[in-house]
Amino acid sequence: MTTNADEQTDADLGWSLGTLLRGYREHVNAAIGEFPHGQRGYETMCAVVRGDQPSQLALATHLGIDRTVMTYLVDDLVEAGLVERRANPADRRQRQVVATEAGAEAVAALCRQVAAAEAGVLSGLEPEERGTLRQLLRKAAGAAPAHSPEACAVVTGEDHRA
Repeated sequence: MTTNADEQTDADLGWSLGTLLRGYREHVNAAIGEFPHGQRGYETMCAVVRGDQPSQLALATHLGIDRTVMTYLVDDLVEAGLVERRANPADRRQRQVVATEAGAEAVAALCRQVAAAEAGVLSGLEPEERGTLRQLLRKAAGAAPAHSPEACAVVTGEDHRA
């Protein structure tokens, strides 16, 4: 027998998203480990490896990170040898954040670990349901996320659509 509270929980998008997000953070944070700035640093590195942001400011805006915080984050990634700042050849007033070879390798390794963590979080879904969930979440969010199997495929050359 289902209670009124059970029906309310089943229909509550906020509860479902919150529960999924908590599980995601728990599993992914464990997979990321001591990476500089944790999940935020990893998401930043994924965006840097994709290379579709022309400047540090554009990168901050894309990821929803305050530009001052982004400066410190990138400073730490530079210090760790994962990225470097370069003049943007299209606009020398801008600084691009570019992954080093070590940074690209670190992201490739983390992508595999994060994909495994995500698979654990979504283990209650069939593979095609996982793909549908990802597609619907991207559509609802209105933009591609910083981390996605497609972004990891850029680095690893693997197919992670499911």
